[in-house]
Amino acid sequence: MTVSLETIDALRKIDTPTVCNALELIDPALRRTGFNRRPFVCPFPELPPLVGFARTAEITCSAPTGIADQRAMRIGYYAYIEKGPRPSVAVIVDRDVAEPGVGAFWGEVQTTVHKALGCDGVITDGSVRDIPMMASGFFVLAGSIMPSHVHADIVGFDVPVTLMGLTIQPGDLVHADRHGMAIIPEAAATDVAATADLLTRRERVILDAARRGSFSTEDIRKAFAEMDEIH
Repeated sequence: MTVSLETIDALRKIDTPTVCNALELIDPALRRTGFNRRPFVCPFPELPPLVGFARTAEITCSAPTGIADQRAMRIGYYAYIEKGPRPSVAVIVDRDVAEPGVGAFWGEVQTTVHKALGCDGVITDGSVRDIPMMASGFFVLAGSIMPSHVHADIVGFDVPVTLMGLTIQPGDLVHADRHGMAIIPEAAATDVAATADLLTRRERVILDAARRGSFSTEDIRKAFAEMDEIH
């Protein structure tokens, strides 16, 4: 199944908490799944939501990987990013056992290279650096901010990764903003925007009532009844 660019554009107009709300209405089984369980650092919270297909990889930082030709590994990874599908988001897990996050794979160079290869952002439980020098408009969620890259080598790519309590498969449709990330099942993608609009219209009833200046539990009761009539 494919997701149209029209659907992706609609998803970019919705924040991630609203996406989570919409998904649990579409399928109540999604209420407790499909989102990160631990918080990220978001260096650019003002950027619009990121929507893209996951391109996954694993790194280690505190010691050399032992892979004889690390350059070939790196070029293979870049070819994987370039291949798409697009829009894409790099999802990278730090496999470092000794000192997780001690080295930053992501900085000025990697954000610039990935953006040039058609990638719109990164989600990682590892660290990042060079915040002011990162590629303009490149979205970042990270585990931490650190000053050195140490080794920061790729040990694998195009594999399932688990970070911040969430497992992401290569090709998963990912939605992210300053709050965190969520996986949107492709079968539900076309319904998320319409469901989000429904939720917004329902919430507006009680929000408008609460902001009028005179508000009571009776107003809440009436608002709930009115919200039930919105479909």
